[in-house]
Amino acid sequence: MGGLRELAAPCVAPGPSGVALRTRLKQLTAADEEVLRRVGAHLGTLACGDLKARRRDGLEHDAGAWAVRKRELTPLSSARWAGAITKATHEQWALARRCALAHLQNLESGIRTLRHRLALPLGSRGSKQAPGGYRSRREWHAKARRLRMLEDRLARERADWQAGRVHVVRGGKRLARMRHHLAAARLTEVQWRARWEAARWFLQADGESGKRYGNETIRIAPDGQVSIRLPAPLSGLANAPHGRYVLAAKVGFAHRGAEWADRVAANRAVAYRIHHDTARGRWYVTASWHRPASPAVPLAAALAHGVIGVDLNADHLAAWRLDVHGNPTGSPRRFCYDLTGTADHRDAQLRHALTRLLHWARTCGVKAIAVEDLDFTTEKTREKHGRNRRFRQLVSGLPTGRLRARLVSMADAMGLTVVAVDPAYTSKWGAQHWQKPLTSKNRKTTRHDAASIAIGRRAQGYRLRRRTAPPRTHRSDGCGHRTVQAAPEAPGREEVRRRLPGPRTRAVPPDAERTRATRTPTTVRDVRSDQEWVPDSLPLTDQERFEARRRTS
Repeated sequence: MGGLRELAAPCVAPGPSGVALRTRLKQLTAADEEVLRRVGAHLGTLACGDLKARRRDGLEHDAGAWAVRKRELTPLSSARWAGAITKATHEQWALARRCALAHLQNLESGIRTLRHRLALPLGSRGSKQAPGGYRSRREWHAKARRLRMLEDRLARERADWQAGRVHVVRGGKRLARMRHHLAAARLTEVQWRARWEAARWFLQADGESGKRYGNETIRIAPDGQVSIRLPAPLSGLANAPHGRYVLAAKVGFAHRGAEWADRVAANRAVAYRIHHDTARGRWYVTASWHRPASPAVPLAAALAHGVIGVDLNADHLAAWRLDVHGNPTGSPRRFCYDLTGTADHRDAQLRHALTRLLHWARTCGVKAIAVEDLDFTTEKTREKHGRNRRFRQLVSGLPTGRLRARLVSMADAMGLTVVAVDPAYTSKWGAQHWQKPLTSKNRKTTRHDAASIAIGRRAQGYRLRRRTAPPRTHRSDGCGHRTVQAAPEAPGREEVRRRLPGPRTRAVPPDAERTRATRTPTTVRDVRSDQEWVPDSLPLTDQERFEARRRTS
């Protein structure tokens, strides 16, 4: 086992800690849409200013500065709107801070790889642990220039990290850069401006337990009526008491609607977010709340009825059912999806594949699904894989994080358990030990199918190979192959086995009686005679032989 890294033990993935439901706001009037636009634009302007103030404070921010910012926003909106804005600002700043740290680690990894490869001679071969040298002098020169560029970038990012500066923009950096590439994005300036403004609006409110229907700012009644507490400068637009505006649209949640209705009826906290899809011209509302963590199922209890091993690939999920002893049963299954197109299309494809997988698992009667705990953070760099651009695109396209989150959430809703295993060597060892034995003229087993078996066996705690062969000196004795190994305490285990009569050696026991008469041969030579021949005790002389012939004649 030299050179192999230590494998992590399988564990049960924790269940989801929150619920999010989305539905469409239908039958909105022109006045309703105008109110939503004005409220979103006003609160979005306040959120942009608050984010700027938070970035300016940097690492010196404390609870006192937070209270000052909230007091400044309260006269321009309300106390609850100000709390929601400042909380969203803190979450956005913290996310940008974590992304900056990940970017720093990525730069450091790339610089280490470049320095290692530049120090090697040209054309030197690499190994599994470290890459080799560059192929030509031209490539070596280009990588030396890239090393200097990454070192300069690392110095800037490290200075920003130490100073507490983050680079973040409301609406998203990708959408902001799209303004300079409208032709490639197939957008006009008017379309881009509408999308940019809608992305910078702020129409979300945190829930509050004990208040009416769980939210005082954006309130949805059990009958579907939606009302919004307007900010102070827009209170003149109210059509209901206490500065509220009631929308003409009625909403209802089809998915988990009963659970949402129970929380609303009990006045438990529910957070809402309203957003506008400019491409379709539709308004949506999302309800979310925290839920208590489900009690962790013991690993032995989850695997009591077998397991289904799942191997994630670029275009499909390869799955195979294993019994409690780690043996594959039935035939492998494949759940295909297409990860091209828009983000919504990719997400829908993934959810459809997971839905089919979970329904099949429940049909089989198993309670656990084993998946790999994949993390390709260090595998996507150009410096590690170099010219292998197709492999880098393949790794970057695998929806590892979204698959894990979706699978855990959907499996918890269906009463199934997800077991995460170490992904090391599953594809290699699965193909080595399981692909060929399970391939026949009627079934072609792929590497991905064999990898799913390896994943399931690792979750069950079994070795990935099919069986452990005895030592070479114990595989046979003087009389042939030893099919059964004797225990160390068995007497005579080193002696030659005796030939025992029985069906295995095709020998008839001495005390057995014949149950069927012997069939008469069909040839004259082999026909049995009724006469019994008795040989003489002594040989006859010539005189005796002559006397015998004379008597008979």
